[in-house]
Amino acid sequence: MPTPAMKIKNYLLIFFLLMAGFVLASIYIPIETAYTSAPVNAQENEKKSDVAFHKMMDVLTHPRCLNCHPSDNIPKQGEESHPHYFDIARGDDNVGFEATKCATCHQSENNPYSGAPGAPHWSLAPHSMRWQGLDRFEIAQSMMDGERNGGRSPEEILKHLTEDDLVLWAWGPGANIKGEPRELPPVSKEEFISAVEAWFESGHTIPSK
Repeated sequence: MPTPAMKIKNYLLIFFLLMAGFVLASIYIPIETAYTSAPVNAQENEKKSDVAFHKMMDVLTHPRCLNCHPSDNIPKQGEESHPHYFDIARGDDNVGFEATKCATCHQSENNPYSGAPGAPHWSLAPHSMRWQGLDRFEIAQSMMDGERNGGRSPEEILKHLTEDDLVLWAWGPGANIKGEPRELPPVSKEEFISAVEAWFESGHTIPSK
């Protein structure tokens, strides 16, 4: 028959075993959580980045942007992106030729009388930034490639997309010569800026096709 001393010893043994179990559990659970939650967070971040990317590209693939990023040296016009009237071409500095410079018609703001759109430093994008004919993934690659984007850093691209008056003109394009309002991008300016900021904040990763 167990003596009182033996009973106390057994109780202490059980107590220490229980305490050891609690300590091991407290160590194991955070480790297990770290391994199981990290991939979930990574997947969530990737999903948010992809959503932001596609919202941004919904704008950059719209005629308001693509018309100034032609695959040739001819500016495009209208929702159907027809060649610019009057045989206007790029010129040496992306602003037309001496007698037909962009600024001859395109001032710093829209002209409600002639229907000519306008914004500060109106010009074509450099030929290295030709986008027409590319899909949204190829456009993003071009945009983020320092050899094709004029040597701009990601920070400079972010600022260009969210602050440049020529880019933001897309949401105030005015009316054409017939007085018909030009089509706006499919995403609001505020949503676009938020999407661009979110995409860059998440590492500006281009999703796979």
